[in-house]
Amino acid sequence: MGVIDTILWPIRWVIEALLVGFHTLFANLGIEGASGLSWVLAITALVLIVRAALIPVFVRQIKSQRRMMEIAPDLKKIQDKYKGKKDQFSREALSRETMALYSKAGTNPFSSCLPLLLQMPIFFGLFRVLSEAGLGNAGVSFMTEDLAVQFATAELFGLAPLSATMSAAVSGEAVLAEGGTTAVVLIAGVMVVLMSASQFITQLQIMAKNQSAEMMESPMYRQQRILLYVLPLVFLFSGVFFPLGVMFYWLVSNFWTMGQQFLVIRNMPTPGSQAAKARDERIAKKRERRGLPPLEEVEDDVPEPPKPAQRQQPMGKSRAKKKGQKPKKPGDDSPNGGVPAQPKGS
Repeated sequence: MGVIDTILWPIRWVIEALLVGFHTLFANLGIEGASGLSWVLAITALVLIVRAALIPVFVRQIKSQRRMMEIAPDLKKIQDKYKGKKDQFSREALSRETMALYSKAGTNPFSSCLPLLLQMPIFFGLFRVLSEAGLGNAGVSFMTEDLAVQFATAELFGLAPLSATMSAAVSGEAVLAEGGTTAVVLIAGVMVVLMSASQFITQLQIMAKNQSAEMMESPMYRQQRILLYVLPLVFLFSGVFFPLGVMFYWLVSNFWTMGQQFLVIRNMPTPGSQAAKARDERIAKKRERRGLPPLEEVEDDVPEPPKPAQRQQPMGKSRAKKKGQKPKKPGDDSPNGGVPAQPKGS
């Protein structure tokens, strides 16, 4: 067992437990266990579990992006301060002041990549699980040899094995039934296009709708513009080498990301962005339909909370003489100057 396999062993163990568990569940619900559909549904369920577990990380990513937006003007000032200076001292000062700004804001440019980085070991673990199962080899936990052989022979539409890749089908390395090569190439091609398109749309809606004017002037925005075109190309060229089962995981995960990003941009947009303005307009129209005043007027009419009255402390004799006042004794603030009230009729 190599170093990579040793690192991925616990991840593969959990993936096999979930994958086989969902496959057994769908088989008990009446879906044929040897069919490609039961394994595709099990992979889809695995995606939903993994992405739901990463929701707290995604929320943290949003907060980090908000902080990056807040410090964007200060970051630009630091960069302008050392613009054109190539000496060692200036480079060190630029790095030191930038890191200090990130530390003060509690964020860094790599926080937005955290969900992707956490998904990569899971993806590679799934790739190893399905690759070994496609060869009919038992896994490290619940993927027995019988289940592995069942997965290796499971086909979509009775033609395209889940363990097949587009490159193997085209080169003739994969043993396929008549019409299997066309089916594998067609299914894989459609999924590659959908994966690239969903990634492009996800990144585009972030850049087009959820960026403030300050963010558009920051280096982070330029990095996002690069990713807008690079990531779809990664899917386009690497997808032909992945088994159909792995591509289903990736495709469903991309659809989750696209839908999740749409909900976030619609309901929690970046302040000052086009999405934030659209959200304010929707709220204003909704309040107008209900006959409510604009939200700005409601906020202006909120009275300020009364300030607590400050208790006057007793003043000593020496301090009172300096101010020309009669020294106060405890109880002077009470009615009758602290003298107990006489009962009536005395």
